Order: sequence, then C-alpha cells, then structure tokens
Amino acid sequence: MSESFEFREVTHFTAGAVGEPGARVFYLQAGDVNSYVSVKLEKQQVAALATFLQSVLADLPAPPAEAALPRELIEPALPEWVVGQIAVGVDENDGEVVLVVEEMVIDENDDDEVAIPFSDEPEGASLRVHLTIAQAAAFIATSEALMTKGRPPCRLCGQPLDPDGHACPRLN
Repeated sequence: MSESFEFREVTHFTAGAVGEPGARVFYLQAGDVNSYVSVKLEKQQVAALATFLQSVLADLPAPPAEAALPRELIEPALPEWVVGQIAVGVDENDGEVVLVVEEMVIDENDDDEVAIPFSDEPEGASLRVHLTIAQAAAFIATSEALMTKGRPPCRLCGQPLDPDGHACPRLN
C-alpha cells in the first residue's frame, strides 16, 4: 500500500507536465516547508479540477490579484502514485478549500483491471491538501497556462495535431 499525505499549512501547490506535447506526463504537487509530494494524473483531470475550482471560487471572496500567478513544478517530479478520484470541499469557517486525492487502486483479482471508486474503507493512499483561496486561484492560473502549452488543435475537427501528421475525420 502506498503512503498517504496531508498538508494543512501548504506552501506549494501546483500542476505541471514533463515531456514534449503529445507525450507529456502530468503531475500534481503539494507541500509545506518540510516536504512536498508529487502524484501522477491525466491532463483531463488537471483541466477538470481547475474548472471545478473556478466554480467553487465564484462563490467565495476574491483573492488578491497577485495570488493568481502560475506556480512551477519542483524538479524532480517523482510520483508517489497515480491519481484515481479527486474530491473538493469548502471549509467556510476557515476560508479554505480542501482537496482530497485518492490513489487509483487496481483490483488484482479482476482480469479487467478496473479502478475501484471511492468506498467507505479505501484501500489506496490519499493526499489531503488544505488550500487558501489564493492558492486555489494560483492553481487555476497554472492549469490554464499548462493547457495552452499542448499541441495545437486542428481547425476542422478540434483534435490535437500530431507532429507526424493528422488524420482528420472531417476530411473523409
């Protein structure tokens, strides 16, 4: 079983990618003054988390403008485990956003290798991060910048263009 982590006084929270567009590996990092952790996730998970955080922040007081500056990955980004499920909550009393990231757990007894969703007793590790509104806003800015660094979309179908060519379904 992988190790679980919790960061209550977060000094570092970001998403980033390593590699060339089309072959990038995406990471989520969180940490405090003593340590940090990286977990691997999909590009779509980064985008979905940023979109959801944006809707959450719309109902909260606005952070200072300088808080929304993008943050970089701390290298090396060595993942502890792969992300399965992500949950977000808001603690209005403390004015923080609480992020719970669960490890993807593969049922080794199942030939189909299906990920096990959230349960009452998760078997995998978790990462719990207590973010300020400003840190959540910075994550959104970082994610938006990260999404623009990918492969350009095809003007006809919207799918990413490959450097080796693109078989556009709209041209068939």
